[in-house]
Amino acid sequence: MKEKYMMLRCIALPLTGFLAAGSLSAQSLSVTPTSTTSAAAHANHPPAVSAAQLSGNPPQFGDPLPGLTSNQAMAFTVGQAQFQVTDGPADGLGPIFNAQSCNACHTQPLVNSAVTTGGASAVTETRFGNSAGVFDLLHQASLNPSVQDVAPNDSVVVAHRKTTPLFGSGLIEAIPDATIEANVHNPAVDGVTGRAAVLNDPVTTAIAASGVGPSNFVGRFGWKCQESTLLAFSGDAYLNEIGVTNRFFTTDIAPYTSGDQPANEAALVAAEPLGYSLATPNTPTTQLTPTTLQDLPTNPQLPESPTNKDDIARFTDFMELIAPPPTLPLSRQGLQGQQLFTQINCVACHKASMQTGASNVSTALAFKNVPLYSDLLLHHMGKLGDGIVQAQAGADEMRTSPLWGLRARAPYLHDGRAKTVRDAILMHDGEAKIIVERFSDLPDSEQQAIIEFLNSI
Repeated sequence: MKEKYMMLRCIALPLTGFLAAGSLSAQSLSVTPTSTTSAAAHANHPPAVSAAQLSGNPPQFGDPLPGLTSNQAMAFTVGQAQFQVTDGPADGLGPIFNAQSCNACHTQPLVNSAVTTGGASAVTETRFGNSAGVFDLLHQASLNPSVQDVAPNDSVVVAHRKTTPLFGSGLIEAIPDATIEANVHNPAVDGVTGRAAVLNDPVTTAIAASGVGPSNFVGRFGWKCQESTLLAFSGDAYLNEIGVTNRFFTTDIAPYTSGDQPANEAALVAAEPLGYSLATPNTPTTQLTPTTLQDLPTNPQLPESPTNKDDIARFTDFMELIAPPPTLPLSRQGLQGQQLFTQINCVACHKASMQTGASNVSTALAFKNVPLYSDLLLHHMGKLGDGIVQAQAGADEMRTSPLWGLRARAPYLHDGRAKTVRDAILMHDGEAKIIVERFSDLPDSEQQAIIEFLNSI
């Protein structure tokens, strides 16, 4: 089933929805042609780095990995700052988009009313599928008020997805494909099988062949395992959520403008903003085209390299080098919950840990234990599926969400339908049905012990 982007991009790839902001209204987005923050970022100068960000405080959500070199610590901090930059039209925003920065939606937990860059959030995006078998992302804002993206009238599926947390993403990326593939249960165990999402799209293939990122083909990021590397994830999200074209995703997204029309390329051209020159960033020059490349390296005259990075490379640095969620000491009740979690076989999908392999990113990622509580496989989830076909995932298939840091991402499940952890467990279906019935049969005190455990990891 082809998505509209198969026609509109020079390179076709399913959407990530990684920087999801679908619940933001167009009115809530303040769009300006230029801003001090965005101009600094896109005038080919990295954001300023604060020495305080490199201090050795006790581990917190959003901290860098321990054991980084000074250059890696600087790369993390520059990437973190870039993640917080607000983009305007002069930076490539739009013409249709969901948010103006990555940080708009990666905010949890709040600490003293301050957001944690790289966390999850309750913000959701909207996806739809129509009777023609087109599955797509709905954009909530446009630079041109007369050109708005709308779901076709014949949509038969409308689904919402929460922003996912990024903590420990580099460790997840460093897990070898074969390790994930070995998690498949054959034959099934308690009704659980699972399957690896082996990707073969052009971007995955290009990244694996070029050596610019880990040579992963097994999807592991996103609610549908639709990306295998953080570089691909960054490029996809930059286009699909903020509207910025980049070296992997080179064509702006055309909106659906009414009824059951296909994506409207004429409307896309009409919605294109004016271009801005780096030499005169406050003065518009000419109308941009749908294929104008917006995300450029520091020196646009030189190729992308470790010392000449574009924004998606900086986002990737941040995500690869962010630490996993900090754990809490297990209480006596939590220890009991840990044992019960294994006894009723929640670990059939939420595997306690996996090991990374060698890393060309940092020795801080190499040969490490990753206590993520996920098998990173797709599973048939029955009525808990979102109905969206994406990448290698079918309509009712979802990735096993890593449970580490669970306490920092309420509400729960892919669309936030569960207000409590207990509700989230009981709503599991499909391959999880037998195990959920075991949980339901436990006395309240033992159910609460499992929840206590989950809120500690």
